[in-house]
Amino acid sequence: MHPTQELENIFKTMLREENISSQNEIVEYLKEKGFLHINQSRVSRMLASLGAVRARNAKMEMVYCLPSEMGIPTTNTPLCKSVIDIISNETMVVTHTVPGAAPLIARLLDSCGKPEGILGTIAGDDTIFIVPVSGFDISELKAKVTNILQADHT
Repeated sequence: MHPTQELENIFKTMLREENISSQNEIVEYLKEKGFLHINQSRVSRMLASLGAVRARNAKMEMVYCLPSEMGIPTTNTPLCKSVIDIISNETMVVTHTVPGAAPLIARLLDSCGKPEGILGTIAGDDTIFIVPVSGFDISELKAKVTNILQADHT
């Protein structure tokens, strides 16, 4: 993965966790993740480019987060714009989407099915668990899912 894309993915994941309250905390978080040349100015630009806002989390703390309206998908929204990230562990691939997009994207993935290594999916509002066909390599499944979702299916 290109370092800029990796930085963006980590940045979005951090914002979804909704527990960082200052730009200095973001700088420190990203440095801990290996991005040593990050400064407050770059963080500020990244926050602006993603439309991040400060809001109260479930604990009533003021934190940076992605806006909930960030992407209520429409029939004209390309799928690649609705996917926030695709991650995996040793057994499963998980896709995070903008709110409301997961069921549609899961249906698309289910339609690709076993030839692509997808046994099935479980979708919530903004998260999809993708279960691989028995014996299918997880990194290969993640690559296939990425290719499917980066295609412009409008």
